[in-house]
Amino acid sequence: MRCPFCQSEDTQVVDTRGNPEANTIRRRRRCVKCDRRFTTYERVDLKMPRLVKKDGSRTDFDRDKLTSSMRLALRKRPVATEAVDAAVDRIEEKLRSLGEREVPTSRVGDLVMRELARLDKIAYIRFASVYRSFETPDDFREAVQEVAKSKKRHK
Repeated sequence: MRCPFCQSEDTQVVDTRGNPEANTIRRRRRCVKCDRRFTTYERVDLKMPRLVKKDGSRTDFDRDKLTSSMRLALRKRPVATEAVDAAVDRIEEKLRSLGEREVPTSRVGDLVMRELARLDKIAYIRFASVYRSFETPDDFREAVQEVAKSKKRHK
């Protein structure tokens, strides 16, 4: 592993911690040359399906883009970063488990909606307003009623 500060390839692992829920390994490293410390994460890199957009074009799955769109919906909401990362992990796992080479982006959007509904109802409505292209206040009202109904069913 190359040091991000001095670019030396001589680094040592100081501490290793596994996160079974996220299926990752966190490594704390120290550069032998400049003595600075940094953290790296290891994750299994399995082939993700390609995404098919509404216009028929295809693109690679981008975990960072998915995470940033979820964080945008969750902006200023009381949801831990670890919870967002775990939700993204569940979405990735679901996409992998489909066993398909290509998946429509609408399927990914549905998975995001499901995870946001679990994490935060306000973030769910924020995301839904863009994902479903809300155009009137009635669209918002219907989404709020939908959330209220699901909340009552879970009590």
